[in-house]
Amino acid sequence: MARIIQTGDTPAKKRNAHMRSCAEVLRLLAQGNGFDDEAKDMLAFLVFNLRGIYKTIDESAHAWDERNYWKKAEGLREKWRWSRTTADKLKKLIIAKKWDSVPEILLTLIPHFQSITIVKMTRDSDWWVGALQALEKEK
Repeated sequence: MARIIQTGDTPAKKRNAHMRSCAEVLRLLAQGNGFDDEAKDMLAFLVFNLRGIYKTIDESAHAWDERNYWKKAEGLREKWRWSRTTADKLKKLIIAKKWDSVPEILLTLIPHFQSITIVKMTRDSDWWVGALQALEKEK
């Protein structure tokens, strides 16, 4: 019997999509003037994508765990832990409506996404409309 090769949505493909979404939103937020309703939705969308990044990392690390490569799995989780911790910090600031503290967190994200080149925006407001409301419902 032949080996089955998975060609669908792999954790790496999902992670790249989340990374691209984050990079585009960070760029749009940097071009904006303050935090209007759309910017708040973008921030919530950013939280969901940062969580998505860590979820894909956890899926990949789980595969290493199953092969008893626990050191490699933990190294991978540690390398990407920033995505989960930043998502948690942003969520707390958004829920508490501490908009003045948000830019400081956003600046820490820039080095993680600087390798992504954005020539054309592929995400529009349809992607993040209602994200703030969804985030607030998680309380």
